[in-house]
This record gives sequence, structure tokens and C-alpha cells, in this order.
Amino acid sequence: MTRTDPTAAFRLDDKVVLITGASSGLGARFARVASAAGATVVVAARRADRLAELVDELDDALAVEVDLTAPGGPEVCAAASIELAGRIDVLINNAGISQVAPALDFTTEDFRHEIEIDLVAPFALARDIARDAITNGRPASIINVGSILGEVGGGKLRVPGYAAAKGGLHNLTRELASQWGRKGVRVNAIAPGWFETEMNDAMFSDGGGQAYMEAGAAMGRPGIEGELDGAMLYLASDASSFVTGHVLQVSGGWTAT
Repeated sequence: MTRTDPTAAFRLDDKVVLITGASSGLGARFARVASAAGATVVVAARRADRLAELVDELDDALAVEVDLTAPGGPEVCAAASIELAGRIDVLINNAGISQVAPALDFTTEDFRHEIEIDLVAPFALARDIARDAITNGRPASIINVGSILGEVGGGKLRVPGYAAAKGGLHNLTRELASQWGRKGVRVNAIAPGWFETEMNDAMFSDGGGQAYMEAGAAMGRPGIEGELDGAMLYLASDASSFVTGHVLQVSGGWTAT
């Protein structure tokens, strides 16, 4: 493949991008970036009012109100998104939760709940989006939003369910990539370090939390808004057409120290 304009490969024109957990945080940011790159964006989350505001802000966007924690929620999300937009070219599995507690105090029910949302739901969405793409002979790119805590333990943070789910999601990424690579579906993951969201805002407002984030990264700081944009665009677009099964760390060097 010869490209006369290498930057054009990072565009998402004529692509439909589904983003879960899009009502706030990284999901909302991904929606804005994908829209700016030319995509039709399908935003999915529980909070309909926030989705409506985001759709009004973007050039070409659609909303699916869905609770991924409900029985059959991921399947409903995939089916509704395909019906609404006609197809999904890129899936960004962004929705998730995190519970902080020592393992000795973590109930089996809480552990199972976190695995269900952070690992089972992304699998179900990826499976249904991939099935539709393969059945209709279309390529697709699936991006699982993992975490640097899927690569290493959280240490003092104590997130047994989250770490287990994200570690599983990273290896699920490799497994699905190996199964679907010859069928035109690429599967990759982003492993972010610390970026401020609703889920972790308490850490950013706490001196001990700031110290933990700064000490663990080679660059000595957490990420700032926009520093995941390039990774998302790269994996979503044709710029990464020969990349699958990869977990891309965007963490300021969290595993380097």
C-alpha cells in the first residue's frame, strides 16, 4: 500500500465509531477526537442527558442509551448501534468500573461484578461487532481500553477486581486478534496510566494519590487531557492497518521504573 499523504491514514472519514462509556471522561474525549477526524460517532452510556449534550456538540453523532451492567446489556448495545448506524467500523470498549479495597475485604460478589463489567461486557460487544463485520465482509478495528494495572499490580492502591479484569482484557485482546486476524478484524488495546476521570478524581485531589502517581511513572507525572488522542487515532485508523494483538501503553513510563 502506497500512501502519497501519510497523515491521511490517521483520518476516520467514512467510518462509524462506537464508543461505550461515552457520557464522560475518556469516552467523551474519544468521541470528540473521532468526530474531529471525520467519523460518524455512536456514543453509548446510561446517562441520556449527557449523551444528548455530546451529540449536539458533535458534527455527526448518534446516541444509544444502554446499561451495560444489565443482563444482555452489551448485546443490546451492539444490536442497537448497528441498527441505528447501519454498521460499526470501529469499536472502542471504554466503559468500566473500579473498586478500591484490600483483597481480604473484597467480597466474591464485588469481584464477580467487576469482572462482569470490565471483562465480560467488552468480550460480548467485541464478539457481536466482529460477527456483523465478518458476516458482511467488512474490516473492523476493535480497541479495548485496558489499564497499566493490567500489566502490573497496583501495589498500595489495592484493586484486585480491576487488576484481574484488565489483565484478562489485555490477553483477551491477543486471543481475539489471533482468531479474527485473517477475517479482517483487528483487535488492539490501550493501557493508559493515570488520567483524571470521574472514576479516579479522588486520587487527583489527594496528596497521597498524587505522590503515588508521580512516583510510579518515569516521567514523574500523570497524563493530561489529549495525551491518549494519538494512540486512539492510530489504532482506530488505517495508520495501524498491520497492527493487531498489541497492548499500547500510554503511561509516562509506568513499567519502566
